[in-house]
Amino acid sequence: MKSEAWMFVSCTVFFALATPAYWFVTAASEHGGDWTGTSALTMCTLLVLMISLYLGFHAKRMDPRPEDRQDGEIADGAGELGFFPPYSWWPLWTALTLSLSVFAVAMAAWWLLIIAAVVGFIALAGWNLEYYRGEFKH
Repeated sequence: MKSEAWMFVSCTVFFALATPAYWFVTAASEHGGDWTGTSALTMCTLLVLMISLYLGFHAKRMDPRPEDRQDGEIADGAGELGFFPPYSWWPLWTALTLSLSVFAVAMAAWWLLIIAAVVGFIALAGWNLEYYRGEFKH
């Protein structure tokens, strides 16, 4: 976990240096600066900083993983890695719900928004409850 934390810290330093440089270069242009790009880089810096702090905070409290130790072997990382869900069709229906919702708002077809809400409720319930029925039931 420490290697990931250092990777994000280096990205934070890069963005922290690139943001004022970008602002300075665009401020010297004839248009007087690009506030959209500067604010996007500032937010990117803050978001990468947040991830860096999170990973650094948890890296101190975790037991070192085999890849974090100098004496770690490949065999030390063997075993179960966790639960990985199988294929699922529910994200497709959730994406359809979002598409219908955006289309309904863009076309001011409020009746379609009601249909999208019903489809969305079914899709969200199905996605949350897919491990309680069917082939992958626990």
